[in-house]
Amino acid sequence: MFASRVRIRSAKPADLDCLVSLLAALFAIEQDFVFDEPRQRRGLMLMLENERGCVLVAEAEGRVVGMCTGQVTISTAEGGHALLIEDVIVSEQWRGKGVGRYLLESLEVWAREQGLKRLQLLADHNNISALDFYEALGWQATALVCLRKALAPE
Repeated sequence: MFASRVRIRSAKPADLDCLVSLLAALFAIEQDFVFDEPRQRRGLMLMLENERGCVLVAEAEGRVVGMCTGQVTISTAEGGHALLIEDVIVSEQWRGKGVGRYLLESLEVWAREQGLKRLQLLADHNNISALDFYEALGWQATALVCLRKALAPE
């Protein structure tokens, strides 16, 4: 049974190498980001230290096979706090087995426990399988467009 094979838990600093590898796989899919190991490692450490964030891992057969991250923001539209989901990735060999669903359901439970009003995430518009996955879980596309502007090179 799936539930007996996969466990969702909070990530620990000891998971960092696995998390970095998962981000490398995620960034290989996304068009807007280029994998830079020191930068992603630094970002993950900040997420792990963030008291208003959550990093969950899916563990199976003694190893990390998926992850998701979220951080609390304030939404003027909601008049309260919301969760921005930054990363969702499952190892290729574990995709299609419910791991991503289990991760997001667990993150939603965490968000509800925090009293948050909304979940939000960004997905690459060319990643049709991810968009179909999110839609099947009840996520709705918006009319908003994400824009970004880098402030300074590192």
